[in-house]
Amino acid sequence: MTERSTPTRLLPMLEFAPAEAPTAPRRPTAPDDARLAEYLPETRMLPRFHLWTLGCQMNRSDSEEMAGRLLSAGCEEAPSLETADLVVINTCAIREGAEQKIIGRMGQLARLKAANPALRVVLTGCSVREPDRTGLRRRYPAVDLFLRPDEEPELVDRLGLASAQAPIGAIGTMGTVGATTTVGRTVVGVADHLAGTRAKAVGDGTVARGSAIAAWLPIIYGCDKTCTYCIVPFSRGPERSRPFDDIVDEARGLGAAGYREVTLLGQNVNSYGHDLPPERRFAHVDGERWAGRQLDLAGRPDLAELIRAIDALRTADGRPAIPRLRFVTSHPWDLSDRLIAALADCGSVCEHLHLPVQSGSDAVLHRMGRQYTIEHYRERLDRIRAAVPGIAVSTDVIVGFCGETEAQFEATLALLETVRYDQVFAAAYSPRPGTPAAKLPDDVPPDVKRRRLNELLALQEGIGLERNRALLGREVAVLVDSVNLPRAHDHDAAEASTGEGSRLSGRTRDNRLVHLAGDEQLLGREVIVRVEHAGPYALRGALVGS
Repeated sequence: MTERSTPTRLLPMLEFAPAEAPTAPRRPTAPDDARLAEYLPETRMLPRFHLWTLGCQMNRSDSEEMAGRLLSAGCEEAPSLETADLVVINTCAIREGAEQKIIGRMGQLARLKAANPALRVVLTGCSVREPDRTGLRRRYPAVDLFLRPDEEPELVDRLGLASAQAPIGAIGTMGTVGATTTVGRTVVGVADHLAGTRAKAVGDGTVARGSAIAAWLPIIYGCDKTCTYCIVPFSRGPERSRPFDDIVDEARGLGAAGYREVTLLGQNVNSYGHDLPPERRFAHVDGERWAGRQLDLAGRPDLAELIRAIDALRTADGRPAIPRLRFVTSHPWDLSDRLIAALADCGSVCEHLHLPVQSGSDAVLHRMGRQYTIEHYRERLDRIRAAVPGIAVSTDVIVGFCGETEAQFEATLALLETVRYDQVFAAAYSPRPGTPAAKLPDDVPPDVKRRRLNELLALQEGIGLERNRALLGREVAVLVDSVNLPRAHDHDAAEASTGEGSRLSGRTRDNRLVHLAGDEQLLGREVIVRVEHAGPYALRGALVGS
């Protein structure tokens, strides 16, 4: 097979599109009490901030909270990194490439600091881990302040930006929120206080959401899983679920504010609730993990219970308060029969599931610490497809993991051929310092990893094209969420032109990207589109009735 460049569009952990930038930089929020205005610091005395977010949806949600706290403190958003007095970098450490992007910007940031001595740089996210504190400044020499993910609510206070508008900073009466615990022999940040700081941010209205159409809603922080390649348990700490009622209240508020789509977030969203205390009202919730380490789940709210509660929220005319409900990311350990039943029963839940498999080989899964076999994974997937006919399924795959043989890689290709995923997010393995897999020999040569990755992507491109072509001529419901400028390097060249009108895009309920032409007033509306073109990664169509 002829080698080709690796399409970065298939690496979501590194290349998630940033939340759409507002048409103009966001300005500070006004105080609730007008009498406080005279005590506010002059705007020109406060830094203009720029947030650069890499990685997953949880990072994007965290950045919305940090932006909201800065705006509440009186800071204004800068239109670019070059015009900012404060740069906050929310990092991803899942793949080496994400950290290399930040390292590659250190020279630019140093030059900006030389030109603007007042410029401060903050680095947070999964690249900031407690055992690495001593080496962070050497790795990121232009950074002035490092915050673990659990310390992000302290951003305004650490920078000394409290004002009359936020008299004791973003933390309120909670004091310092950052704390540590021990995982094995490693000291890690712990998310014990994040549920409280989230509730306060929501209650104070200081979550600066990047969209007025779709919203992120975190429900659980951290991760308890044993994946040997993953740094998240060591950067975000053990799993900590938010209180059930806090989440439902936030969802109710989002529905009242007119949000059309809400995505429930967590590193492993479907393990929600196992760490909460039992309550009598959840006595009917009973079950146990079907794979991996066993847990006592009886009497505690789970993701199925949460989904049903949010699905039950209604507007005055009896319609679902939130028309589209999604959740990411799932781990097969916790994909219970109760959750599958909720997917089938709840009309607001979108017909799409992201279920990472990582490898088609049981031996590789064992070395990865995934705690399930392909047989178990397929059983869950078959049950889901039987319960929700037509559901779209996407997955994550790592190629070239430690010890992966050619036969084990071929088993992954065979899995893709059999399952026929709608979308695959793939990456070549890169060792992450501090993970258990870092102690294993990284013995698959880089050129072999590259060849395997390209081969897998080529296979999936054909499968994706086949599955999308099945929609040609059909009418699909699309929630329009963005206006796009034409680009010279679209993934599908035929999608670069959509005829008259603005170039709009949106998603179907099964998470397919659809391009169409239409008036910008369609933003936020669900429209019916007849599919006229199908590429491997997106569809293009025309408005029905236009």
